[in-house]
Amino acid sequence: MTKGRTLLTCGEHAVLVEVAGLNEVLALAQDIREAIAGKSAGFTDIVDIVPAARTVLVVVRDDAPMGPVRQALSTLPDTQPGELPSSGENLEVPVHYDGPDLAEVAKLTGLSVDEVIAAHTGTDWTVAFGGFAPGFAYLTGGDPRLEVPRRSEPRTAVPSGSVGLAGEFSAIYPRSSPGGWQLIGRTDIAVFNPDREPPALLQSGTVVHFVDVSGARHGG
Repeated sequence: MTKGRTLLTCGEHAVLVEVAGLNEVLALAQDIREAIAGKSAGFTDIVDIVPAARTVLVVVRDDAPMGPVRQALSTLPDTQPGELPSSGENLEVPVHYDGPDLAEVAKLTGLSVDEVIAAHTGTDWTVAFGGFAPGFAYLTGGDPRLEVPRRSEPRTAVPSGSVGLAGEFSAIYPRSSPGGWQLIGRTDIAVFNPDREPPALLQSGTVVHFVDVSGARHGG
């Protein structure tokens, strides 16, 4: 344990850093990126950083010694929770709010359907980290009234482009797959394309603004 962080060995060429929560994860990941960009001692051999909900995986070159990397990570200043770091990238996502769980989300939150849509579009979301499937990004920072549990019974197939909610997060399904998120809409944007560079449209720190293109208010 060091400075509120726990460093765990992860295979021969990686360190898993455990922290208190998501904001600490994002702040630490940003500090590591800045240290790499500044060619700080111990950081030049890092080849990948993978944030998650409460951990940051730090991967180094196969031929690099792990000691200097662990020392560098342990001597970083304490990360302070605060606003989510932004990459400076902004993306507007048009959404048809006609998802099969839209009415259920309204019931769970005590909002009307129109209020759910207004809450989802009224606050910008930020890509916190990726996971589950290539191109699947966990978006955070939205209206706290939209925090809802996952479905009690996951679907065997969720259509590509589905926009969902689960816990504090929102997400867009990059392809058809099983899933248990509450589906409130759909978008035609391809958030993952293996022939594009980068393949994943939603990179860590990207600010996402959802736009209602349903064409009609729902009422209720």
